[in-house]
Amino acid sequence: MVGDAFFDERTEQSEVKAAIVSKYFRAWATVMLSQQRKHGGDRLFYMELFCGPGRYGDDTASTPLRVLEQAANDADLQKSLVAFFIDNDADYLETLEAEIAKMHAIKAMKHAPRVLHTSVDEDMAEQFESMDFPPTLMFVDPWGYKGLSVRLINSVLKNWGCDCILFFNYNRINMHLSNPLLIEPVNELFGEKLAADFRRRVRGLVPDEREFTIVNEFGLELLKQWGQYVLPFCFKNRDGKRTSHHLFFVSKHQKGYEIMKGIMARASSDAEQGVPSFQYAPAGPAQQLLFDYARPLDDLGPMLLERFAGLSLTMREVFELHNVGTRFVERNYKDVLASLEIEGKIKADPPKERRRVVKGKSTFADTVMVSFPPRKV
Repeated sequence: MVGDAFFDERTEQSEVKAAIVSKYFRAWATVMLSQQRKHGGDRLFYMELFCGPGRYGDDTASTPLRVLEQAANDADLQKSLVAFFIDNDADYLETLEAEIAKMHAIKAMKHAPRVLHTSVDEDMAEQFESMDFPPTLMFVDPWGYKGLSVRLINSVLKNWGCDCILFFNYNRINMHLSNPLLIEPVNELFGEKLAADFRRRVRGLVPDEREFTIVNEFGLELLKQWGQYVLPFCFKNRDGKRTSHHLFFVSKHQKGYEIMKGIMARASSDAEQGVPSFQYAPAGPAQQLLFDYARPLDDLGPMLLERFAGLSLTMREVFELHNVGTRFVERNYKDVLASLEIEGKIKADPPKERRRVVKGKSTFADTVMVSFPPRKV
């Protein structure tokens, strides 16, 4: 296999990716268990497609073992979690089963992890379409992209409480997009209409524009299917100049979006003006999804004054109504609103003089009421 060396060495990017997935799993499971109790449910699914052998060549655990370690050591997850690990590589699965067998804590789980040797393809998507899933976190992590499709994502996300994290191998997709011998797998990924549109639009574009177009339009397709809660995260290669791949997160609920946004923000390698980078290269207005994630903090104040002109809302309401589709996090909103208050551009209740001071600055709690001036005619 071309991908035999994929798990031989743990890279910095793979470590960050595994950390993002395992941290989100923990937060997602906590929320879903609470909701399941209210509705009389008792099961959660974790599904990892293209799961691999469970460890890299340096013996570092990859996502299957990280997720199981968390579940096996949590009294609630021991009873509720059903984990599925799926791959078409029998050797990988044999290794993974052996690694799971070594985990002493796994014996406490009510449902033994299920390791399945099968292909991830359109037949699987069709099968999933006919099934009703309990709350499910699906992580799709192909070495290339064969088997990954918008249809597969939709087949699981149709159910309540289901979120998806997927590996998007831009480099390989870019190489194959215009290859007449690889029309079918590219069409399966995007759908025939979108794939044909990509081939037409990227012809003649320089590499940066080509990347932004493909990644942005894939994200917009997910937005079209599932609303506004889509987060892209970009990984650069070792010299920091070229993109190696992206992670996309898709949820149907703001809570999931907010949790993952915080995790990705902390995983970002740098920040500008306190705004986490999400590892994006600069984007232009033509790529609206990526452009909005590239806005600097200086833009946030004017954006809020324009968006909420004439309205009075709490700080928390401002954050929830505005942050989706941007890379701004909660602390950015608090800092900017505090600055706007000092500049006399908004009014806050209680005002800064009556709020707690930390390190010489007035705090800006979630409940502070913010009044924006009406838009100037």
